[in-house]
Amino acid sequence: MFKKNTLENGIRVITIPMKSTKAVTFLVLVGTGSRYETKEINGISHFLEHMFFKGTKKRPSTLDIAETLDKVGGEYNAFTSKEVTGFWAKVASQHQDIALDWISDILLNSKMEEKEIEREKGVILEEINMYLDTPTAYVGELWEKVLYGEQPSGWRVIGEKENILEMNKGKIISYFKNHYSSANTVICVAGDINSQSIERKIGEYFKGINRISSQQEVITKEGQKKPESLIHFKETDQTHLCLGVRGYNLFHPKRYALGLLATILGGNMSSRLFISVRERRGLAYYIRTSAENSTDTGYLVTSAGVDHKNVEEVIRLILKEYRSFKSKPITREELKKTKDYLKGSTLLSLESSDSQAFFHAEQEILKGKILTAEDIFKKIDQVTINDIKEVAEDIFKPEKLNLALIGPFKEKEKFEKLLKI
Repeated sequence: MFKKNTLENGIRVITIPMKSTKAVTFLVLVGTGSRYETKEINGISHFLEHMFFKGTKKRPSTLDIAETLDKVGGEYNAFTSKEVTGFWAKVASQHQDIALDWISDILLNSKMEEKEIEREKGVILEEINMYLDTPTAYVGELWEKVLYGEQPSGWRVIGEKENILEMNKGKIISYFKNHYSSANTVICVAGDINSQSIERKIGEYFKGINRISSQQEVITKEGQKKPESLIHFKETDQTHLCLGVRGYNLFHPKRYALGLLATILGGNMSSRLFISVRERRGLAYYIRTSAENSTDTGYLVTSAGVDHKNVEEVIRLILKEYRSFKSKPITREELKKTKDYLKGSTLLSLESSDSQAFFHAEQEILKGKILTAEDIFKKIDQVTINDIKEVAEDIFKPEKLNLALIGPFKEKEKFEKLLKI
């Protein structure tokens, strides 16, 4: 069981004692990301995340930051998404005070030196190049660009090269002061801990946190009227594609039915598309379907990598499976199998302290409410065959259909002709 409390300074603290482990994970989530940016500073949330690892007064250099936890065999990292920025450290429980001191130090006392900012530009430019050379990742960014266009939800989290080159200390410090505050910060600690003791220590270590009100994210606008596509020409060895539809946000009552539908389509090795496209026809190594939800939008998408000559056939097969949900209800056996799969995989994913921390903190920062695994299972169990069919009829419409593709193609029209559902 977890315990949640709001400290006097406004930080929400979640503690999750676990008797099954000797590890402790500290996770700090801040409610900011690329959806809080303007076009001129797109990429700054991610850039700032990097700068927290460049030195504090107590730990002056990157080496000092890294060695603190390396010396005790700890694991640590950070990430930036469109709505959340996170920092975490996982250590053996006897080193938890070191980890708490470390994570509070980098978040509250980083120097943000101009020389380090200039140096980091090169690092991030190479990170951008890495993603551009990784079509399995880049096609997902293009997919969201098709969906949302020129608004924060459609921009790359990492930003564009021109923006990275224009970053400076003034911009970064200003963004930090306007977006990092106690009101939009959640700290979650899971593992071999004493909740009361660790909560008291967090209050002491984070007493200097900024308490001003943070700026709000930009609301996503959606107004699609016909199928859309984006074809990115690149001489690749295989074509990578994302094909899907607009879906539901985190608060939508049908999001659990959507999640089940996505799993039936391509969520595991016995899913319809995995069997149809890979096992029966040998057309892809990877093919998967997922449902993604943010606070005000969402989608269902199928991703695949295929031989160039088979792209059109695979698109037709994916759309055929989409259509089948509208014309023929799923079976009781298929629904039960999928429910049991989701519940079982969720329980397996929650065995470690870091997964417990992410599971609880992400819900709190995005929704302001935490459901236990059992709460979620109840909602999954309530989904009926008819619910799945209603969702299919709602989302599998031409005006919600989108395609992003990376491969040696320039003829956009031939792909758009396939987008019928």
